[in-house]
Amino acid sequence: MRTNLADYECLTPGSVREALEQRATGRKLIPIAGGTDVMVWMNDGHLGKVGKVYQSLHALAGEWRYVKTDTEGNLRIGALATYSDVRHHEDVKKNYPMLVHSAQVTGAIQIQNRGTLAGNIANGSPAADTVPALMVYDAKLRLVNASGERVVELSEFFTGYRANVLKEEELISEIILPKPRFAADQQYYRKVGTREAQAISKVVFAGANDGKGNVRMAWGSVAPITLRSKKTEDAVAAGAAADDAWAILQTEITPIDDIRSTRDYRLKVSQRILADFLGKVHQ
Repeated sequence: MRTNLADYECLTPGSVREALEQRATGRKLIPIAGGTDVMVWMNDGHLGKVGKVYQSLHALAGEWRYVKTDTEGNLRIGALATYSDVRHHEDVKKNYPMLVHSAQVTGAIQIQNRGTLAGNIANGSPAADTVPALMVYDAKLRLVNASGERVVELSEFFTGYRANVLKEEELISEIILPKPRFAADQQYYRKVGTREAQAISKVVFAGANDGKGNVRMAWGSVAPITLRSKKTEDAVAAGAAADDAWAILQTEITPIDDIRSTRDYRLKVSQRILADFLGKVHQ
């Protein structure tokens, strides 16, 4: 391990209220939920690039670790719910199969038992496996601070590479998925990586199409942020063929060369995924 822990401070609030009061002091506090990303930074000696003062949310599990369906049919996922909590929940398995699939391909079982969806969102990696599925389901985030709260669309949350609209005094408290609108056979999820498991995605995609003008398409690892390809969605909803949809998609994604893959490979894979999606999910 390449990090000297004596150089860092970690606060351990015992309740949500205490955590938000700590954040209201103006100090820059890096929240720790499952800690799976923090451990990587610590081992690589990069912890100082993120911050010097951390805030453990572990004791908040009694308030924020839940997966439930409310009286209006919305799925609510607490900020400390793990991938395993989500993938094994009966309502999720029944109504949100892409979310189950994406949770199953995130890391190994140890990561799934410890890591949280909210933490993965806040971390802001464009390669996050669950975010495209959540975007297709029109997920919203509840952001809270010591004096109030606000709700933002997940598709509007990211502002740049590992950057988002979350303020220093705020935490993500909940992920909200509206009542499902797509049948299981109208949904499509695909992750392409070096291996079948424990691999960071080279391209990740989630899409749904009910054939009645409701089309959702979200991509990861092909731009600085996970994004909805809204122009391509509109074209597909209007009946565009695969080649025409692909021409539009190329104006919305900006893949790069990096340690995991190349721009050309990502473009070829994206084109094939798009064609496969259009072929398997009826227009």
